[in-house]
Amino acid sequence: MPSIPPTSSSHLGPPKFLRSKSDDFEIPGVVTGLAWTKVGGDILFIESSLSKGKGQLTITGNIGKIMKESATLSLEFLKSNSEKYGIESEIFEETNVHIHVPEGATPKDGPSAGITMFTSLISVFTKRLVKKKIAMTGEITLRGKVLPVGGIKEKLLAAKRSGISQIILSAQNKKDVEVINKQYLKSMTFHYVDNMHQVIDIALEKK
Repeated sequence: MPSIPPTSSSHLGPPKFLRSKSDDFEIPGVVTGLAWTKVGGDILFIESSLSKGKGQLTITGNIGKIMKESATLSLEFLKSNSEKYGIESEIFEETNVHIHVPEGATPKDGPSAGITMFTSLISVFTKRLVKKKIAMTGEITLRGKVLPVGGIKEKLLAAKRSGISQIILSAQNKKDVEVINKQYLKSMTFHYVDNMHQVIDIALEKK
């Protein structure tokens, strides 16, 4: 029986590059979210930046209509609650906001990035960093409520693979976590919330 020669990079080509998804970012405005895809769970990054302007909102990253609505809801809720977060309302009239979701070749849609987008905006406006090893998923309303979303099992497995240890979810998603085998959730801490103010208290550093 002929032997099978060992494989090498000359046969298979260069190793496929896999970006580290558990990086901790040291700049405001970058937040880790959890997503559901047709092939399982994944994580995604939401990035926000500010520039001088007239209050224009730009959203990029090959995202769909529902996700764009989440971005608009996030900014409008921030405007109506700016005083609570120590943000002067005048800044919105002289600042352009850019929200970006990297990996533009991959289409993205759905409401579950709502709390991630809002956290990204609060972070960039207040210059408060997001805590390390934390990710989130949840839909928001214009009143600041956090609604449950689907694909929780797949999202949590993706978070586990990426080295994330803290998860923020809607309180109504607690039942979805409780049915998952606990051995898959070891070393993970879950924060269940009802509103956006709770999300910010948990996700962002105090200074």
